[in-house]
Amino acid sequence: MLAHRYIRTDFTSQEDFEQNYCLNIPPRFNFAYDIVDEYARISPDKRAMIWTNVAGEEKQFTFADMSRKSNQVANYFRSLGLKKGDPVMLVLKRRYEYWFCALALMKLGCVIIPATAQLVKKDVVYRCEAASIRAIVAVHLEEVCCHMEEARPECSTLQHLITLGDRPGWENLIAGMNQQPETFDPPAELPENDDMLMIYFTSGTTGMPKMAAHSYTYPLAQIATAAYWHNVDDDSLHIAVADTGWAKAGWGKIYGQWICGACLFVYDFDRFVAADMLRMLEKYQVTSFCAPPTVYRFMIKEDMAAYDLSHLKWANTAGEPLNPEVYAQFKKFTGVSLHEGFGQSETTPLLMTSKWMEPRMGSTGRPSPAYDIDLVDADGNPVEDGVEGEIVVRLDKGHPAGLFLGYYRNEEKTAEAFAGGMYHTGDMAWRDVDGYYFFIGRSDDVIKSSGYRIGPFEVESALMEHPAVLECAITAVPHPERGQVVKATIVLARGYAPSPELVKELQNHVKKATAPYKYPRIVEFVDELPKTSSGKIQRVKIRHQDSQ
Repeated sequence: MLAHRYIRTDFTSQEDFEQNYCLNIPPRFNFAYDIVDEYARISPDKRAMIWTNVAGEEKQFTFADMSRKSNQVANYFRSLGLKKGDPVMLVLKRRYEYWFCALALMKLGCVIIPATAQLVKKDVVYRCEAASIRAIVAVHLEEVCCHMEEARPECSTLQHLITLGDRPGWENLIAGMNQQPETFDPPAELPENDDMLMIYFTSGTTGMPKMAAHSYTYPLAQIATAAYWHNVDDDSLHIAVADTGWAKAGWGKIYGQWICGACLFVYDFDRFVAADMLRMLEKYQVTSFCAPPTVYRFMIKEDMAAYDLSHLKWANTAGEPLNPEVYAQFKKFTGVSLHEGFGQSETTPLLMTSKWMEPRMGSTGRPSPAYDIDLVDADGNPVEDGVEGEIVVRLDKGHPAGLFLGYYRNEEKTAEAFAGGMYHTGDMAWRDVDGYYFFIGRSDDVIKSSGYRIGPFEVESALMEHPAVLECAITAVPHPERGQVVKATIVLARGYAPSPELVKELQNHVKKATAPYKYPRIVEFVDELPKTSSGKIQRVKIRHQDSQ
């Protein structure tokens, strides 16, 4: 474990952690050189990754392997003319080549732009023009490559299309890297700590996606994620389900985990199947698991008792609030408590249920000591315990590592985000007397009905307690008298069918489980809910469909 070089690893309690957390940031930190190459030097045979896919293929990589492979890719990228500051988009899903490429780009000082494979032509054009992308490295799949090819004529800065095999008009990454030496001479000018390491394109629920720019210190900020939230160490085999195109991959699939010495388990799939994931956890004896609540919702509907998950010691969730019913069922089957966290593409985890904390139902945890976090009202004033407010990061003590630099090439949005000497998340929560935060929702998700403010999460949690409900989303529908009313969009569990009787039963269930005025006056049954590539439910799409 190299984490001790950058952070204390001997905290004994939550109080000790919160009072004495301090990150040691060296000059010109570079994750590829200072972590991966350093492990290759001092522990070359240390396991870095176990990779497998739905076809049963398997590969294992040591840190020496990762160092050599990334050197070859860096030499190859250099031969194409890529250099410090050049933005390169990686559309590599869960292929192990993502890690080769990401490390190579760090070694060159290029800007990494992770992206989902679900992008279509207009998305590719927008990203290329917005960020002046020089090269795209994509999986060797027709449905992915064709969108890049259609976009290429409209991408003024794009010079290279690179894929993982032979394809007309594309360069072959595998063939190119295999022709390169396994040693790499670092460029004369390496990035500074404040230089851009990567850009995450935000989900774009309102308008076009923004570009959240992170610096070279971002990986260091993820040590707290891995050590104190994921609770990993040198003996851990950790999986985060996220696709590499999502910011959650930065939380759970590379930086903090490797600094803490954990081995990454990567299961490469295109469509999530809960039974397959459970088989992988059993077969490879995974010790630490992290996934959005959506994944857990599907897993608990399987016969989990049929799988030996005795090696699983820790589990985390983030991306959206965790329903208590999901928490209870997962613990019943595994004996493992789900430790929730909250953050954004613009941050590392801001709130976390750390390794010392007992999860509290409905709570996302306490503020990470890596940030100075508060709850404020619409005027920026702190609110008292029990009062709804916006989650903010105060900046009067400096700009913490892990908080994005700003929205690249968008001064107006950056100024809005950092108004009043604080970073505004736009997410609403309340805090209890013990300092635990309880998530309410995005400010634009909160429903205002007949003078009441209703957070969608509480109603969703009530519905999830009913056995007929597999998934649900709560949104607002305009109403001439009440302003808005609550709508439930529901995916039914196996064995249940839509009916007026079931609608009434679900409505009555909510009335008993929470305040009666919060029950859904409108109920719609659907086959699936709209989601982002990271698994988050897109309530904004439901609202948009209802407004047509």
